[in-house]
Amino acid sequence: MNKYSKLLWALALAPAMVGCADDIDTTSGFEVEKPESLAQYEYLNSYGTLKSYLESASKASPDFKLGVALAADDYAKKGAVYMLANTNFMEMTAGNAMKYASIVGDDGSMNFGTVEQFIDNAKAANMSIYGHTLCWHEQQNLKWLNSLIADKEIPVDPDAPGQEVTVERRCIEVCSDDMVDAAWDTQFWIMTDATFAEGDKWELTMNVRATYSASIGTQTHKGAGEYLHWAGCGTVNFTPEWTEYKASGTMDGSMAGGHSFAFNLNDFAAANDYYFDDISLKINGVEMIKNSSCDDDNVKDNYVSKEKRGGTVPSRFVDSYKEIQAAPGEYEVTVERRCIRVETDDMVDAAWDSQFWIMTDATFAEGDKWELSMNVRADYEASIGTQTHKGAGEYLHWAGCGSVKFTPKWTEYKASGTMDGSMAGGHSFAFNLNDFAAANAYYFDDISFKINGVEMIKNSSCDDDNMKDNYIAKEKRGGIVPATFVDSYTELVSGNSIPLTPEEKAEALTNELERWIKGMMEACGGYVKAWDVVNEPISGGPWGQRYDLQHAVNDPEADKKFYWQDYLGDDFVRIPVKYARQYFEENGGNPADLKLFINDYNLESDWDDNQKLKSLSSG
Repeated sequence: MNKYSKLLWALALAPAMVGCADDIDTTSGFEVEKPESLAQYEYLNSYGTLKSYLESASKASPDFKLGVALAADDYAKKGAVYMLANTNFMEMTAGNAMKYASIVGDDGSMNFGTVEQFIDNAKAANMSIYGHTLCWHEQQNLKWLNSLIADKEIPVDPDAPGQEVTVERRCIEVCSDDMVDAAWDTQFWIMTDATFAEGDKWELTMNVRATYSASIGTQTHKGAGEYLHWAGCGTVNFTPEWTEYKASGTMDGSMAGGHSFAFNLNDFAAANDYYFDDISLKINGVEMIKNSSCDDDNVKDNYVSKEKRGGTVPSRFVDSYKEIQAAPGEYEVTVERRCIRVETDDMVDAAWDSQFWIMTDATFAEGDKWELSMNVRADYEASIGTQTHKGAGEYLHWAGCGSVKFTPKWTEYKASGTMDGSMAGGHSFAFNLNDFAAANAYYFDDISFKINGVEMIKNSSCDDDNMKDNYIAKEKRGGIVPATFVDSYTELVSGNSIPLTPEEKAEALTNELERWIKGMMEACGGYVKAWDVVNEPISGGPWGQRYDLQHAVNDPEADKKFYWQDYLGDDFVRIPVKYARQYFEENGGNPADLKLFINDYNLESDWDDNQKLKSLSSG
């Protein structure tokens, strides 16, 4: 057992007995005997607080503490738990608030707010805290940790063709040809037996995919093909990957009398294949769909299709579909496209180290209406802010044409507005490309900028090298010059992946332990001087023999846990110990005060000659 002893008491917290004497008549001589149920406990008033009986022992051995485990949130309320803990105990341990899963989010973000509040409250009450715990296999954020050791993508032959594969899945398939007449050349309907009424609440969920990405509008119909109203259940985005679509709303008067939602599948003008599955449509909480998973070929009342400008018929159920898997690997390809390119280095001074300007001959006036549309992409995803300038580099106002999101795929950006007084006198919109601090390459094409309906751009498609008046750039902290037109650019294509090596996984998780422990020690500011640095590392057997470390392979519920030792090795304890010592001192702690423990259960057992304790201490 360790020298730093903790006596943990299980408290039954009785509610306070409170009476009100404001209206009692004390002049009549009427007396009431104290109930025996209370009188028999009066002797307890002669006792002191729990810690008062151990103060002499604690003074003789400062490492002896009478401690209590509690919820940090309960302590923060400064009610009964706060009062009883401060009155009766010398030290406290937070039940869960200081554990990894309570602080680290699915995206790796860390929130130490509860811990910092716990520390502040403990300081105010002069209560010490026993930290629990820095490294454990339970209560870990599995999603984040597994993402750190996920497979990495690998480069392969860029000439390798894509491969058509068959995917087994029971679902609805609706196929379209190239659009001939209108978006409703090909349609799909979700039908109901209900008659929509104004005020009805509806909820729709379904899983969808398509061979090619498409954005599909919907309408309200009576029967299939009997148009009622232009608005339906929203715009549905289809991608080659299955995604869940959710929408809800309230039927308005224009939808009253309808029975179905129609999907106009030729909103995407090219031929495509659309797939639907797991459909649920509720009206006022009542499910309308009888065959959500498409399992029963004889139950198609809710699904109607019109494929390739053909007839309106019950939808087709399929057991599988074809999809093209990209050629495996990761490689650079050259894309032929005439456009503007602006390159940046890592940010040195500010977001405007690198900039791009859309220039005009106009002078902005308060009240002017402006409209901007353009296609944009970048090598790396970035969100870029804009400003209003006079000439290029002549700052006028912090607001421009909005925040522009760039991705490795070309996307259309549209924005519009009205010039306010702060923008008056401007001639251009500036894009601060080092808002994304790392080096990047940005691309612009098909630019249209209108003021009061008048087009300001003379060379929208960037075809004429001699017409760059509207496009100015400042690349890599250099000079302000006409923007660069290019005929092509390179982009990275991703394919299949390969598992990380054991060394790569160990490095990733070592870095994560350091990040986590550093954050915790910063939050504690040297106040927490005793820690369970590793919790429950030893297995429960074999009986009477040396007890090994716990490992996932021996745990039938390992999928709910994360065994650091499986990746960091049997001496993994040294890693959290190292970082706990380092960052405790760096955050104001006195190294001589820090006490780190390996916590485990049954260390005191004598039925097997204390084999667990011996296994822990023998190395």
